[in-house]
Amino acid sequence: MPKNNELSKDTIDHISKLALLELSEEEKEKLAKEIGDILSYFKKLDNLDTSNIKPMTHPIEDLKNVFREDIPRESLSPEEALKNAKHKKDGFFKAPRILKE
Repeated sequence: MPKNNELSKDTIDHISKLALLELSEEEKEKLAKEIGDILSYFKKLDNLDTSNIKPMTHPIEDLKNVFREDIPRESLSPEEALKNAKHKKDGFFKAPRILKE
């Protein structure tokens, strides 16, 4: 990583492509610096001596998960589920394509 903690333009281009984001050059520069700052902070954390630190099981002592009883019940019919759907086709919700072929 460069000394100024910024990621390369290629790395930012790759990340934005994976996230399907269209970023301006200014946004890419800002993002490169911000991600570089975050990564450099994690490098500082790597240097901490945690050998005498007991691992935490949960930050709040004596907290217990409360689950409702799992009782089977009648679900919505397909017609009821699609009743308020703006876009539907052949009994299913219709959503825009997000992956290119």
